[in-house]
This record gives sequence, C-alpha cells and structure tokens, in this order.
Amino acid sequence: MQPKIMMKKKSISASKASLVLFLCQMISALDVPLDSKLLEELSQPPTITQQSPKDYIVDPRENIVIQCEAKGKPPPSFSWTRNGTHFDIDKDAQVTMKPNSGTLVINIMNGGKAEAYEGVYQCTARNERGAAISNNIVIRPSRSPLWTKEKLEPNQVREGDSLVLHCRPPVGLPPPIIFWMDNAFQRLPQSERVSQGLNGDLYFSNVQPEDTREDYICYARFNHTQTIQQKQPISVKVFSTRPVTERQPVLLTPTGSTSTKVELRGNVLLLECIAAGLPTPVIRWIKEGGELPANRTFFENFKKTLKITDVSEADSGNYKCIARNTLGSAHHVISVTVKAAPYWITAPRNLVLSPGEDGTLICRANGNPKPSISWLANGVPIAIAPEDPSRKVDGDTIIFSQVQERSSAVYQCNASNEYGYLLANAFVNVLAEPPRILTPANKLYQVIADSPALLDCAYFGSPKPEIEWFKGVKGSILRGSEYIFHDNGTLEIPVAQKDSTGAYTCVARNKLGKIQNEVQLEIKDPTVIIKQPEYKVIQRYGQVSFECIIKHDSTLLPTVIWLKDNDELPDDERFLVGKDNLTIMNVTDKDDGTYTCIVNTTLDSVSASAVLTVVAAPPTPAVIYARPNPPFDLELTGQLERSVELSWIPGDENNSPITNFVIEYEDGLHEPGVWHYQTEVPGTQTTVQLKLSPYVNYSFRVIAVNEIGRSQPSEPSEQYLTKSANPDENPSNVQGIGSEPDNLVITWESLKGFQSNGPGLQYKVSWRQKDVDDEWTSVIVANVSKYIVSGTPTFVPYEIKVQALNDLGYAPEPSEVIGHSGEDLPMVAPGNVQVHVINSTLAKVHWDPVPLKTVRGHLQGYKVYYWKVQSLSRRSRRHVEKKILTFRGNKTFGMLPGLEPYSTYKLNVRVANGKGEGPASPDKVFRTPEGVPSSPSFLKITNPTLDSLTLEWGSPTHPNGVLTSYILKFQPINNTHELGPLVEIRIPANESSLILKNLNYSTRYKFYFNAQTSVGSGNQITEEAVTIMDEVQPLYPRIRNVTTAAAETYANISWEYEGPDHAHFYVEYGVAGSKEDWKKEIVNGSRSFFVLKGLTPGTAYKVRVGAEGLSGFRSSEDVFETGPAMASRQVDIATQGWFIGLMCAVALLILILLIVCFIRRNKGGKYPVKEKEDAHADPEIQPMKEDDGTFGEYSDAEDHKPLKKGSRTPSDRTVKKEDSDDSLVDYGEGVNGQFNEDGSFIGQYSGKKEKEPAEGNESSEAPSPVNAMNSFV
Repeated sequence: MQPKIMMKKKSISASKASLVLFLCQMISALDVPLDSKLLEELSQPPTITQQSPKDYIVDPRENIVIQCEAKGKPPPSFSWTRNGTHFDIDKDAQVTMKPNSGTLVINIMNGGKAEAYEGVYQCTARNERGAAISNNIVIRPSRSPLWTKEKLEPNQVREGDSLVLHCRPPVGLPPPIIFWMDNAFQRLPQSERVSQGLNGDLYFSNVQPEDTREDYICYARFNHTQTIQQKQPISVKVFSTRPVTERQPVLLTPTGSTSTKVELRGNVLLLECIAAGLPTPVIRWIKEGGELPANRTFFENFKKTLKITDVSEADSGNYKCIARNTLGSAHHVISVTVKAAPYWITAPRNLVLSPGEDGTLICRANGNPKPSISWLANGVPIAIAPEDPSRKVDGDTIIFSQVQERSSAVYQCNASNEYGYLLANAFVNVLAEPPRILTPANKLYQVIADSPALLDCAYFGSPKPEIEWFKGVKGSILRGSEYIFHDNGTLEIPVAQKDSTGAYTCVARNKLGKIQNEVQLEIKDPTVIIKQPEYKVIQRYGQVSFECIIKHDSTLLPTVIWLKDNDELPDDERFLVGKDNLTIMNVTDKDDGTYTCIVNTTLDSVSASAVLTVVAAPPTPAVIYARPNPPFDLELTGQLERSVELSWIPGDENNSPITNFVIEYEDGLHEPGVWHYQTEVPGTQTTVQLKLSPYVNYSFRVIAVNEIGRSQPSEPSEQYLTKSANPDENPSNVQGIGSEPDNLVITWESLKGFQSNGPGLQYKVSWRQKDVDDEWTSVIVANVSKYIVSGTPTFVPYEIKVQALNDLGYAPEPSEVIGHSGEDLPMVAPGNVQVHVINSTLAKVHWDPVPLKTVRGHLQGYKVYYWKVQSLSRRSRRHVEKKILTFRGNKTFGMLPGLEPYSTYKLNVRVANGKGEGPASPDKVFRTPEGVPSSPSFLKITNPTLDSLTLEWGSPTHPNGVLTSYILKFQPINNTHELGPLVEIRIPANESSLILKNLNYSTRYKFYFNAQTSVGSGNQITEEAVTIMDEVQPLYPRIRNVTTAAAETYANISWEYEGPDHAHFYVEYGVAGSKEDWKKEIVNGSRSFFVLKGLTPGTAYKVRVGAEGLSGFRSSEDVFETGPAMASRQVDIATQGWFIGLMCAVALLILILLIVCFIRRNKGGKYPVKEKEDAHADPEIQPMKEDDGTFGEYSDAEDHKPLKKGSRTPSDRTVKKEDSDDSLVDYGEGVNGQFNEDGSFIGQYSGKKEKEPAEGNESSEAPSPVNAMNSFV
C-alpha cells in the first residue's frame, strides 16, 4: 500500500511563512522564532502542506484540480507519477501545473474527458535537502445514472398487513441520499409504524386505510453533481376486512435469527431492525454480556436504528434487537466485529539537530490486524536508498548518531494492513548556527510595583544556546526563587519591587559563539484613589459634588472618567467635571443612581463608586405642581392613503409647563385594545401630520408630559381604515441554522399585522447552496416563521432569502443572508498534544489544530480535560476530579493554572462545535516538579520547665515534594516586646518533636517554624511560650533530676519531687540493657534519697523513682556504673559496730545542739545553716571522703561556692570514679527548716531554693546540700 501524509487545512504560499508550519511541527531542543530575517536564512527540507484527499471524486463537468503544495528552503520542485510511472505533464496539452506549486489543473471544460484521467496520482516535492511525497490520490469522476425503466404494479394490501416499498436506486458515485416524497414535493410522514430503512426502502409495520395513495415516490439525491433522480410513483391501495386480525411481531429486516456485520474502528456503527405486527411493535436493543456504551449510543428512526459513534474493538459482540407488542415478541442477534485500519500511536516528527548530535525517528501504529511498518528515504525504499553512516534502522525506529549536514533528508513511514494505510513525512534537518538574540537592544519595560515583570530574550542558535541573565553590566548571574526563567529566554520577576529597576543583560551562548543584549526595567508607583466619592442624599433642584482625589506615579499621565450607572454621563450642561470632582447642578429625579470615578494610566486602572439619592424638596404651600390634565377634542383631517392630520386641545398644565405630547395609535383590525407609540411633538404644538400604513384601522390618542409626569391618555379619536397595498418590507432576522446534520432550518421574524399591508400574508422562502452554480429552490408558506429544508449535506453554507407577499403582490426583493445546514460532531481529535511544565503550579499545553473540514460545524474552540492522577509525595490515589478549560476560537495552546506541585496529571484535548465535542486526543501524562511545602499543620509547645520547652508539630498538609528538613528559629521577648538574638536549628524531616534545653527561666520565647523541600522553604508557623518561674509550683506531680553517686557495691540515689504532700516513693533498678524485671525498693517516709545496696562492682545499672498512689507516676530512667572490685580487701567501716556507736553519739550531740539553737532562736538568737545541716546527720547516708574515710565537708547554704569534692551527675547520666561522690543535689534549698511536735527536724531535704547568679567563673547551680557519699576503696 502506498504512503500518505495527513493534510493540513491551511497553506502559506510564501517561503518565509511556509517555514512557520515547520517550526510548529518541530520536536527538538531547537525552537526557531518567527523572525522574518532569520527565516530567510535557514534551510529546510520539503514538507507537503496541502494535498487532495486519497479518494478524490471529481465532477466530470468541471476542471480537475489535484492539489499538491509544499514548503522548503530553497523552494522545492515538483513531479508526479500516474499509476506508478512518471507523468510527463509537458506532453499533455490539457494538463498544467500552477506556478510555484505542484498543483495540477486538468482542463475538462475545454475538450478533455474526465474518464480519461482516472487513475492513481502521487506528487513528489524535492530540494537539495531531500524529497517529500504525497499520499496516493485516486481520481474518479462522479456518476449519477438514471433510474432503470420498470413497470410498477399497484400494491393491494389488506388492512393490518405489513408492506415494503422497494426503492432500489441506481448505483452512483458517491452513493445517493434517499428520501420519499409525494407529488407535491412534501415529505411522507414517518412514525413507529411507517419508516424508511437504511437501504432506502419504505417499511409499513402494518397498513391502515389512510395509507392508500398513488404517489409514493422515491428520490435519489446525488450531492456531488447536485442532481435528483426520481423513481416512478408507486401506488398502494388498502382494502379493509372486519375484523382486523392482530399479529405478533415478525422481523422484516434483517431476516433470519442471526447476522454478522464488520465495522472499522472510529466509524459509526449502524444496526437496524424493522418489524411487522399489529399493534405496531416497539423495538428495544441490548448487548449480550455487556452494556451499550454510554455517551456514544443513539437511537434513530423511532428506535429501529441503533447508532454507536466512534466504535472501537471493545464494541465487538452480539447485539440483540427485540420487537414486542401485546401478542408476543421476536428478536434478531447481530454479531459485530470491529476491525481497524492503521492508526497512529506515535507518528514520526520532524527532527532538527546540530552537527554531532543524536536523535531518533519513531513510527508506531496499531490496527486490526496489526499493521506492517516500512521506511522510505526521500521517497525511495530505505533498503535501496543511498547509505548514511549516521543512520540505523531498528524496526519502527530510525536511530541517528553523530549527524552531519549531509544527513539532512526526508523520511517516510508507511503503516498498512488490509483495511488501509498511514504515511507520515518527517525530515531530519541538520543546522549549525551561532546564537542570535532577536529582542531589540535597550528595550524599555515599565511595570507597576508588586506586579509581575516579563523581560524578553528571544533567541535562536544551533545547538540550542544556554541563556543567562545578569542585573547590570557587571552584576552576578540571577538565581533563586524570586525569578522564573522560561524556556523561551524570558525572565519573569513575579513580584517586581522598586529595587528591581535597572538594566538587565541576557547572554546566549553555544559552542559556535556568544551574544548578549541589554534591556531596561522601570518600576512605577501604583495609582491610588486617596479620597473616594461618598454616598450623598440631595434635595431635588439642589447641587451635589463627588470628590475623586488620586495619587499616581509622576511619570504616568492619568485620565479620569466619570460614569453614571456604568454608562456615560448624560449630555447635559448641568454636569460639570473638574480635576478632582464631579458637580451636578439643579439636581432632578433622573440624576438618582450610582456614580463611578475611573482613573486610567497606560499601566493600571482603579475605580470607586458612590450612590446619589434624590429626595423631594420641601413643598411650597403657595404653588401646587401636578401632572397635566389629558388633552381633549381630538380631530382627524386631510385623510390620505398614507397620511392624516391630527389636532387636539391641551388640558390644564397644573403649574408645570407641558414639555411634549406623545401620540399613540390602536390597530382595531389586527390588535384591538393594544396601544402603540407613534410619535411625539413639542409642548407648544397641537397638530401633527402622521404617516400611515396600508390595511390598518387607526384610532389615535394623545398624552401630555411635564416635569412632574405624564397625563392620563385622552379619549380616542374617530377610526380611519387605510387601503390595502403590497407589503413594504420583508421579514427581519432571517437565519439558517440546521438542527440535524442533514437539514437546514430557515427562521425569520414574521411581519406584524399592520406590516402585512393587506390580507393573505404569506412568505416566499428561497435557498441555494453557496459557491455552487445552482438554481434557487423556492417554496411559498403560510404566515409562519420557520421552514425546514431536508436532505442537505452536513454543514455547508446556503444563500437564503425570505420575501413577504399578500393578496395584492410581493414586497421588494429581499436581501440574501448566509446560513449553514446542520452541524455534526467533529470527526477527529487534535494531534501533537504537548505539555510544557512552566513551574510547579502552571503548565502550558500545545496541540495541532484539526482540519476545518473535519470540524463539521462552527468551531467553538478547544476543550482541555485534565485531572490529577497521583501525588508523588504521598503515593496515594484519590477520587479523580476532572477539570475542563475551554479555549475559544482556533487557539493551539493554553495555560493550565492551579496545579498541585509534585504530582502526576493526565490531560486530553477535544475540539468543540455547536453540536458538541469531538473525540478526545490520547491521554497525555505529565508531572509537576517539586514546590515549596505548605506550613506545618500545627505547632504545639508543652511541658514548660525552668530551662526547657517541648515542641511537637505535624507535617505539612501539602508537602509539594520530598521534605528535606524543618527549620526552627526562636528568640526571647522581653517585657517591652523587644526581640532578642535569633537562634536557628535545622531538624531532620523524620522528626516530629524536639526538647529545647538550656533556656532562661521565666522567659517568653517566640518560635518560627517551617518545612523545606529541595526547592526552598515553605510558609512558617509562629507560636509563643514561656518557661516557668522557679517559685511556681507545677500543676501536676513529677519527679525530676534523678542523680546517682555510686560506689563499689552500693549507690546513693537522690531526686526532686513536685506534687501533693505525703507521697510515698519507691526506687526501681536493674542491670542496664537487661530484659529482666525491675527490682523494687520502698523508701521510708517521704525522703528524696535512698541507698541501693548489694550491687555488683563494675556493672552498669538503670534506675528510676516512682510515687505510690499517683497512677504509677515515675521519673525518667537514669544509668550509673558501680566502681570496680579492688585487688586487696578492705574493711567496710560503715558496717563496724564501733563506727555505728560513734555515729549514734554524734547524732545525739547534734540533736542537743539543734534543741539549744531552736531555744536561742526563739529568744532572738541566730545560728548558721551549717549547724542545721550537721544536726540532721543520718548514719545511713553520712558521706565520707574517698581518700581518708572522714566525713565530707558541707557547703554553706548561703555560700555560693561549688562543692569541694562533689559535682552533679555528668550529662551522659553515668557516674565516673573520680566524681562519684555526688548525692542529694539541691539539698538545703527553700525555706528554713521546721520541727515536728516531737522535736525532729524536717524540711531540709525537700524544699527548693531560688538559683542566684554565679560569681566569677563559678557555677550558677545551687550547691549540693551534702557531698556525695565517698566510696570506700
């Protein structure tokens, strides 16, 4: 099968303009701007731009024009083949080729015969860069043969029987359109009982007596030659029998129980079932094992025809029609098989490359059966074409590597099967061009502040140049999210500010050179109305003023326009427009309304509105103003055929002069009781000459008008009947719009009764097809406003005129209007759909326009259906919500706003006409890049302590990409709301909480929190929180600051408790890292320390403290390590009896000292805190120094020096050998100790004390009340 390329609807003859189409089709990294000077210099292989259809049926009476237009640089030459051999047009005097074109003109009207030129033609366009070929164009002259003579016997049928009237039209080319009419050229009425089949026959499910007639005539319309052939009339006579026998359904067509049908993909499937029976059967259609396709299924001919548009392989199957009446049913099964001529999956696209680059041509098609793929180079099978080392053929793909300029050529891909073929020309054009910048130098751009600024840098080069932008001559390269760099070189500043003003330099470079261009940007202040007009209430006849004071950029010239109710101000000298105001003098009720001040500059526009309400002035008792009294004594004089004189006497003015008189008339013949406006005259005039129309029974009345209002109408005048005449005018608003693909509905506005000028009003409706040498077809219809012309071709222009006539004659010759026959759905989908993602929320879609002949109607525009398939950040699908954007007219691109970043989308494009939408293009998948995320869904700040806060947050609702991290910034705020230094922390993206430590106590902090992707930071969320004051008790129980001081076989555990009094504590411990159950020790009383004994030397332990009766409340875990076992054994002095006795004696002495101090204090004496501490010695926990076994020294509670031997537990929560003498941190904080009734000392171990500033380099921590117990070695 020979190849073919798709035709384009329009061609551009000049070589410069021809290259435009090539640029539109090109798919490559290169994009050639439409610059005339540049286009003149670039070479291009030939491309077929216009050609005749493959199956070209011509009128044998007219010249044959076989189109072949092509473009290229240099302009191509043309040659033709006929039936596979060279066609030498120079040897045939009847054949000529148009200048600068390949189009052939065969002169038939000057002696040639169309039959002699039947055959298969193919055009070749060639220049130095390659050769393109057209499809095979099969030329056949149309034929409209006469009906064969036949003797038709009258049909005598019994009432209730079925009947088929056969048409059997002559075989024409193309096949004719069949319709049945009578001798009066009126369509025969059709119904569920009587209808025309697809083959043209007329079927009667059952005949009735009214079917008797002798003029059943079948007509065959041959549209190509605009001829109609008529069959001899058929006579039908129905004789009645009583009673009429009812019959169950029987199928008239198709016959039998089953049949088969093969249809091609994309075509319209028509299935027909017509049944006989009485009562008339009703037809129903089903698809066995499936549903009829929604939106593509239509029922025609009273449901006797099933129509499925745009069929595909999925529509194959068994379709059953069921005919049913009250007596039973009959059915027929049609087995449908859908085959497919080749159709494109990927058609090869023109390829523009630079020397040394690689590329591919891909040709993929499908069909049923599967089509075979073959390649040609410059019209020659590639197997025998000259070799090209840069070319490699791999099935449906040609791979090019390291191309050179000599590699330029035109390749043809042919996909064919038994049902047809496809062919596409695609050229490879190798260009080597240094960069060029096409934007004029020093071009000035002016933009309003806070608006987008677009700076152009139109460029071209091969290889495709890289574009860079600089601000100023020596500025650095522009980067960052504040700029958008478009593929066409344009620099976009989304929000231009005053500091954006200046010179910008665009640099284009490739391996062949570099060039730069400078443009200027000026940012202007926006125009603002600083004092807007205000609502006003004014008394009638007063004066009012509206102000509109503006502020604008000094370099822009503003213009101020005032509107009233969104329309121009009345042309009245009372309205005075000043520089900054509008003044209305002598206000009347008509001035009531909305006044708008509009300020325009060359760059922006602003407006403001205010309402004016007019109220009545205070009444003046001396004068009463009212509407005038009605005129009286109306008289008609000087009666003529088309005129009469009317006079009257005015009524009382009622203190307000009459300004004018309004004359109205009544047509007692056509519209009795309805009064119409005739004319009006000044208030000083009391007679008027009135123009009249023929055939109207006139009565007149007069209404007086003054400033107050209108009078009541006068009494009617006497009646005057004018004579009849021809119509003076024709119907208005004549239109021709088809309601179906095969008709033309002509409508008009009928003349009103008095416009008829006489009785017997009718209309002569005439029509003929435009641009076809055809006679007018006319019909005279009654006084209606519509006429339907049937059997028209789909969507062709018609010349239409409607002329009025009455019993006296015709109106003047009417003007012609252009109408169109009915539209049908578009046939093809837009091709070459391409999506260019501009940024994360905006994409631009391009498509090739469909040929206008395939639109089959008025092109309304293109509709882009697009929907989100998947969010790449969540990997989850959701309900698909399709969105539709409509682009009016013959646009070939559009913008898709409001996309979600980092998502997968699909779209398709459809062409729309007045009938509806055409088929959708194949779905195009595209992805949006990452964007900045939204703000985190929440930020909570909990667990405030003296020096820490806990932050929790939720991930952004819209990540818009892959989160890389969170950014936390915070700073303190003092009492005067001044902000302190800002601290920034970067947090991994997988975290959802953070504990901020080492904060200042009783301090308010402000937090700024946002998420980041690789594109940048999202919106931040802010929160404020305060660390607690040390004297404020927490609102919940807690145990904190668990510390340990470990020896070889025991450890001293201490903690701080905040919560209800009289808590009972316990200590749980176990080997660190072990899964064994915790061991539990009960603490006597409410002490905040405990000694764990019996530990294993050199072992790491975990420990935690809990409180009984507080719902299992526990502290966090602490880890410590016991000291290693020593080689030489030493006696544990703490277990010796003499030591215990000594300690008891010391304790007794301390108790006596405490009692003495207490007595002295009650008498006004004082005692040191150190004595208090010594007095509370407990032999179980008395610390000893590690080196000499003596008691550890205590730090005075009022001495803010660090402990001499002790220190806090290290931050890693283990106790090292050299500082294992800490115990009971913060002992001694709080108020002075108290005594129980029995004299025992309490409170020294449980209170708290405010921290004070550190002195010198010493620690600011409160000193430990007791040096940690020293381990014995």
